[in-house]
Amino acid sequence: MAVTFKLLSTALLLITCAAGLTLAVNRCPDCGPTAFPYPLSTGPTCGDQNYKIRCDAGSLIFDTLINSYPITSIDPLNQRIVIQPASLVPNTCITTDLPFNGVQLNSSLPFNITSGNTIMLLNCTDSILRSPLDCSATGLCHVYVNETSKAMACEAAPICCTFKAGGSATAYAIRARETGCRAYTSFVNLKTNLPVNQWPEPGMEFQWVSPPEPICGTQVDCDENSTCGPDPNSNGIRRCLCNSGMYWDPIKGVCAASGFGLI
Repeated sequence: MAVTFKLLSTALLLITCAAGLTLAVNRCPDCGPTAFPYPLSTGPTCGDQNYKIRCDAGSLIFDTLINSYPITSIDPLNQRIVIQPASLVPNTCITTDLPFNGVQLNSSLPFNITSGNTIMLLNCTDSILRSPLDCSATGLCHVYVNETSKAMACEAAPICCTFKAGGSATAYAIRARETGCRAYTSFVNLKTNLPVNQWPEPGMEFQWVSPPEPICGTQVDCDENSTCGPDPNSNGIRRCLCNSGMYWDPIKGVCAASGFGLI
């Protein structure tokens, strides 16, 4: 009996602790095999509507301003998304998204291109030589072009450049254009000391800004750990603000008890 009572007491304690982590938001269902974290949203009734992506037949899609790219991975703890960048048109050194001027993010949304991307601009005109990029004849992009069959057609285009993304000029766009560079590729967290045949598949990493508390109309839209009240940082917007003794955990999308901290 003592053991049973102890087990029951432990169970009650765990339930009581878990009550401090009651969800204050509606997480979207998983998309195929991919777990889907808050605040990302695939529908009008789940997630945060500023963080929209698409679930298309079990595959996740990221929509830019004028194009779409498959999502290959999501890291909820570090708030990162990796997309598969455009490929080359067969037997050319032109990316398939050249008509859309490359990757163009909406700067008013909470996504940006991270500094973890090594970008290679290919098939460039000599106007690019006036930029501060590494466009030298021994640059990393030449190593890539010369040692991979995927970019064989780019050998005939002598000017290419390499840089790390994420600066003010590249936080929301990696451009492909007729008057600059007509192709590009990208690698996430590339270890440049490795031979090309050990590089990862091309990818481009975005990060999302931590979401604020969810918007509410009345208290019915919030849970018992939060109160619907005016957002102190926005006029006219009401949010489910965490009650005293709790804090907003933007990764889990909950009001958590202050003693727990971010997990």
